[in-house]
Formats: sequence, C-alpha cells, structure tokens
Amino acid sequence: QVHFVESGGGLVQPGGSLTLSCAPSAFTTEAFAIGWFRQVPGGHQEGVVCITQRNDTYYADSVRGRFTIYRDISKNTLYLQMNNLTPADTAVYTCATDSICGSAFTGALHWGQGTQVTVSS
Repeated sequence: QVHFVESGGGLVQPGGSLTLSCAPSAFTTEAFAIGWFRQVPGGHQEGVVCITQRNDTYYADSVRGRFTIYRDISKNTLYLQMNNLTPADTAVYTCATDSICGSAFTGALHWGQGTQVTVSS
C-alpha cells in the first residue's frame, strides 16, 4: 500500500542542493509526526528530520543547519530542503510517520517507497 507520493531525489555534486517532497495519499501532513529517515545499503536507518502536529521540529546532528523541513498545507505536501550536501548524505530517503518526533523517530506508522539521493562529483 502506497502511503505517500515522493519525489525530488537525484544526483547532485557536493555542495549542491535538492528538495524532496512527500504528499500523503490518505491523511494530512498534520495527522501524525512526519519526516524522513535515510538508509544506505548495509547501513543503519537514521531518523533525519521530523515535524510534529504542532510544528516542533527535530534534526539529526548530521544535518542540522543544512536541512530544513516545512509543509504547504494547501497542497498537503511536506518538503525537505537539503543544502550543502556531502557524499555522506548519499542514501535512500523515505518519507514516514510516527507517533513521536525526535531521535527515536523511525517511521513506524506509515512509510513510502523512498527516493535515492546521491551526492558525488
């Protein structure tokens, strides 16, 4: 079951920017804590960023200051602006919801198919 329409991944050079988008198909972006986790093949899953129903945000230390999460309520779409990307940001980014937003965000409730972000020269 597809919970989200995700887009925005791709290949970018180090120092570049990308914007990911995530549109839930069956609920609003305000229904749950929502955000992205990322994972590399053979690596662990990392909760990158999330936003609560009250617009409180969490950013992993690895992305704080470079990534920004925001939503457009009129479009029921969540966005992740990623700036100053480095090769360490290369991963599959998956939009997801959880009952909590913070370092324990794992996207346990709903999740999308993910989109590949590759940072390479």
